[in-house]
Amino acid sequence: MTCPHVSELPESVVPDNPEGCADCLAVGERNWAHLRICLSCGHVACCDSSPRRHATAHFNASEHPVMRSFEPDEDWRWCYVDARIV
Repeated sequence: MTCPHVSELPESVVPDNPEGCADCLAVGERNWAHLRICLSCGHVACCDSSPRRHATAHFNASEHPVMRSFEPDEDWRWCYVDARIV
């Protein structure tokens, strides 16, 4: 499955912080469950199973629609706008 937002994404993005959730690390935390990367800008953030839910916060602030798992051996994508895996 796909959505119209996927076709609007850049061909590639560079992670802004490959070490972990950029927002958690900025405040000295490392308490995330899983990581996601924004496919519009490369922002790495923690998932909704994490205490701070920075990936969703990033979508709410930026309106960047699609993120991908940033976990090893995972490549699924989620569109926040369409609320589905794409």
